[in-house]
Amino acid sequence: MPIVKRYTRNPVLTNRQVPYPVATIHNAGVTKFKNKYIMLFRSHLLNGRSIIGLAESKDGYDFKVSAEPFLTPAVDGIFKIYEEYGVEDPRITFIENEYLITYSAYSRFGVRTGLAKTIDFKSVQRLSIITEADYRNTVIFPEKFNGLYARLDRPHSEICPWSIWISYSPDLKYWGESKLIMKPLEYHWDEMKIGPGAPPIKTGRGWLNIYHGVFQTMGGSVYRLGVALHDLTDPSVIIGVGDNWILQPEEAYELTGYVHNVVFSCGAVPEDDGTVKIYWGGADTVMCVGTAQIDDLVDLCIHNSRRAL
Repeated sequence: MPIVKRYTRNPVLTNRQVPYPVATIHNAGVTKFKNKYIMLFRSHLLNGRSIIGLAESKDGYDFKVSAEPFLTPAVDGIFKIYEEYGVEDPRITFIENEYLITYSAYSRFGVRTGLAKTIDFKSVQRLSIITEADYRNTVIFPEKFNGLYARLDRPHSEICPWSIWISYSPDLKYWGESKLIMKPLEYHWDEMKIGPGAPPIKTGRGWLNIYHGVFQTMGGSVYRLGVALHDLTDPSVIIGVGDNWILQPEEAYELTGYVHNVVFSCGAVPEDDGTVKIYWGGADTVMCVGTAQIDDLVDLCIHNSRRAL
C-alpha cells in the first residue's frame, strides 16, 4: 500500500482552468484561510517567464482560479532588479497572525529568495530579498525558536552541492547562524540534490519536513519526495531521514510534461484527523494532491532512517 494515496481525480488544476493565458500550473504553496484552501501556484507565461496565481477551494480538491494573478514581477524599486525574469515556487507559512510567502526571484544576477506577506490574500506586501544568489526552496517554520524565526533553504555550492541549511532571524530581514544540517546520500534516490518542500509541520514527535530529492539516470533526472524529522525545540537537529521515498513519478501527468519525471511539493496541509494533504507539481505542468497519515511519515523517519550528513 503506498504511503501517499493519490487523489483519484488528479490533476486538480491545469492551465485550462486559468482565465488568463499560461502554459503551465505547478509548484504551489497551499494553506488554510477562513475555512478555505488557498493555493498560490506558479505558471509559465507564453514567453516562458513565471508568475504566481491564486486559487481557492472549499474541500482542498476542487479549485477555482482568481481572475488575475496574485504576484507578478515588480515594476519598480529593488524588487524590479531581482524579479525581472520571473517569480516562482511560493511557500506559505502562517505565523503571528500573518501569512509569510517565500518565493524564488529570478534575474540576470541569478536566483534569490524573496519574502512577502499578506493577511487576506487580496493584497500582498513585499518585505525583503532575504538570500544571496543562488538560493532556492526557502521555507519558514510556523513557530519561533528562542525568539527567532527559523528557515530552511538550499543554496547551490560546488563544495557541498544542493544540501539543506538552517538560518535564523530576529526580524525576517537579517538572517544568520546558518548551519548545514542535511546532505544528499551517495547512490541513493536523492543523491544528486535535495531541497525543502512544504513548510515544516509540527507533530508530537518532531517537525516533519517533506523534501524533494533528485536522482540522475541515463534518461535524465527523476524528482521524488521524502521526509525528515527535526527536533521540536532545536530544528537544526535532525532526528531521522526516511530511507525510502514517499512519492515518485508514476502517473502520465507526472512522467511527461514541461519537465519529465517530476513530483515537486511546495505545500502540505495537516488535517484534524491525523492526515495531511500533500500538493505537488506533476512534470512541471499540472497540480496534484494526495493524502497520507502523518504518523506513517514520522514512523518512516524514525524506524527506517538514513543518515542526515
